[in-house]
Amino acid sequence: MENQTIKSTGCCEPFNPEPWQDKEIIWNSKIFVKDHVTSFFHIPMNMGKKVVKNMGLIEKAGAKAAYQLMLIDEKSSWGSDIYIDVAKEVPGAQMATLSGTFLTKVFEGPYQNAGKWAKEMAEYVKSKGKELKKLYFSYTTCPRCAKVYGKNYVVLFAQIN
Repeated sequence: MENQTIKSTGCCEPFNPEPWQDKEIIWNSKIFVKDHVTSFFHIPMNMGKKVVKNMGLIEKAGAKAAYQLMLIDEKSSWGSDIYIDVAKEVPGAQMATLSGTFLTKVFEGPYQNAGKWAKEMAEYVKSKGKELKKLYFSYTTCPRCAKVYGKNYVVLFAQIN
């Protein structure tokens, strides 16, 4: 089934993996709303609440980006930082910028494969003759929408400088 024929859930938009597969992206002070999510052995405990709160601030500020990209920095088993792409500064939200060159690769499957995907991404970066500096995960849909769409795409962003 093509992404163009999939009806939106009204929550997460259908994801087209093609623009993100095997790309090199350069960001220079790209702005994001940043927040912290509490985790238990990498399982997010309050992600939904944080995303809803921040999306409310983003929508109120008229700062929604053309494509709603959200990056996760899995800092430890106990918490992650989330970065939500925005078009401009958002009052009342913590702002952050990311700069660098990133290699991207799209994966599909259950969230439990994240460790395997991280290893595959590290090998991919190495195969390109680059050094992995930092790894971000982009979960393209919530679990409910992934079930409706029949695909659970995750994009890994490997910062190489």
